[in-house]
Amino acid sequence: MKIGVIAQRLQRPLFECLETAAELQLDGVQLYSVSTRENLLDFSPAKRREVVRHCDDLGLEISAVCGEIGGHGFRIAEKNPERIELTCRNIDLALDMGCRIVTTHIGVVRNNRNDELYRNQVNALREAGRYAAAHNAVVAIETGPEPAITLKMLLEDVDSPGVGINFDPANLVMVLGADEVSELEILAPYVVHTHAKDGVNYRSCDPEKVYDAFAKGGIKQLFADTGEIFRETPLGQGSVKWEQYLSALEKIAPDIFLAIEREAGSDPVEDTRLAINFLSKQPCLSAKRFPEMSHR
Repeated sequence: MKIGVIAQRLQRPLFECLETAAELQLDGVQLYSVSTRENLLDFSPAKRREVVRHCDDLGLEISAVCGEIGGHGFRIAEKNPERIELTCRNIDLALDMGCRIVTTHIGVVRNNRNDELYRNQVNALREAGRYAAAHNAVVAIETGPEPAITLKMLLEDVDSPGVGINFDPANLVMVLGADEVSELEILAPYVVHTHAKDGVNYRSCDPEKVYDAFAKGGIKQLFADTGEIFRETPLGQGSVKWEQYLSALEKIAPDIFLAIEREAGSDPVEDTRLAINFLSKQPCLSAKRFPEMSHR
């Protein structure tokens, strides 16, 4: 397995983020197509090549592009044409960056094939998936608000090699209180990329309300009304069972990327350094990725 970081989560200008990732001796980076500092979608071909060259010079692989499409994902039919177009632009960006994976949130998936919002998601993913597959790329749905069995049903209905999974164990733990190892096993054939993130769940919640709050920018208000439902934590300080999870992941996808993601906290670089140190101590990573540490 390879270890990377979502570059712009380091909260620095892009090229400084890349240099920091290299200093941390990471294998690669995932890039947001649009962040608070840069919009890579507006980068010229020459500027995109400059980013790729800088990564090459630093010895960094670009593992994926994070191409968010907006609140509620593909649930709202009238918004889907522009969101499908945006997804295709993100695929083009990924290809220009030398990678073939675009991760995104698609909105909460309901466990009902007859639900209108479910059908909207299926139809949009089929279209985006056709474009991705035609370019040997994958749109990777990020796990989180629904059980793996529901996502598997969706993927079976979409039935496209251009649609897969970006597995985020912390989202499943925080929102659903789910067992990440069991969820991974259900989605195993579809997993193409992962996030290394941790968190805790404090009480049961309605994922629809949580993600609606995220979509409207009101998660702080939701927590004010309900009390803290979950919390993202530094890696190793949450409820993800890392040893069991990584062991299962190694069997499924031994060459997959673990992209460290720290959404909270005041010092993302230090938190990333701590995450690397934590991962270096995991049995299935230490001997291969950190051989110098496996004998300590």
